[in-house]
Amino acid sequence: METIVETIPPVMPVTQSQEVAQRSEIETEVKKTVGDPFVESPRMTCRDVYVYYGDTCAIKNVSIDVAHNEVLAMIGPSGCGKSTFLRCLNRMNDTVPSCRVEGSITLDTTDIYHPSVDVVPLRARVGMVFQKPNPFPKSIYDNIAYGPKIHGLTANQGELDEIVETSLIKAGLWDEVKDRLGEPGTGLSGGQQQRLCIARAIAVSPEVILMDEPCSALDPIATAKIEELIAELKTQFSIVIVTHAMQQAARVSQRTAYFHLGNLVEVGATEQIFTNPSHRLTEDYITGRFG
Repeated sequence: METIVETIPPVMPVTQSQEVAQRSEIETEVKKTVGDPFVESPRMTCRDVYVYYGDTCAIKNVSIDVAHNEVLAMIGPSGCGKSTFLRCLNRMNDTVPSCRVEGSITLDTTDIYHPSVDVVPLRARVGMVFQKPNPFPKSIYDNIAYGPKIHGLTANQGELDEIVETSLIKAGLWDEVKDRLGEPGTGLSGGQQQRLCIARAIAVSPEVILMDEPCSALDPIATAKIEELIAELKTQFSIVIVTHAMQQAARVSQRTAYFHLGNLVEVGATEQIFTNPSHRLTEDYITGRFG
């Protein structure tokens, strides 16, 4: 009996020139940005934003608005620039010596990169919640009270107590910690710590809350609580969230922005982005062809 041997052609390695050509082709596609990134009477506006790390351009010509009382989700493959762009919104990239931001970003018509702008009050107005919960090594009470104290938001102890209680209530944490406010914040569970960090951010009455993968280190139950909290907070704040979980973006956001290779490819209503994207690159990512 004759044996038939199927010959499988070898996989040829991608040369550097081919890789450059593929990248160039993708970037040409990216330039065909589809959708309307602008809104009426925005809370924040970003125009022609570029971000450089040394000579490397990480963000390229991004223009987008953040609306009042909305959740704007930013999605895209790892390394696409979404977290880098998020950190531009409260000048967290200032902490990176090699980083340079060009273009215009305004908060209520104030250019946040103007030399006269103090980053300390700016970061009170544009708060941030990080990927990994990072409570201060202080009591639960002092974690919340720290911001109002340094920003001079209270005149007496009674006002400070009220801010702490109100912030914990808004973060959905008050009933769980009201009898142990003097205990270390680091002694809470991961999900509780993240809600404590959210309470700490809202204690100084921000206008915008930035969330960089806020649920990536949490279990499904804690994630659900954070998502419920986001839905409640958007009635008072503008929220911008970076997430790798497309299901999460679909659940919590009203608008979604898709980033690729440092470019903003498409912005639109979340339902439209996930069910009928206008751009081929967005569709490829949503359907799992890459990323």
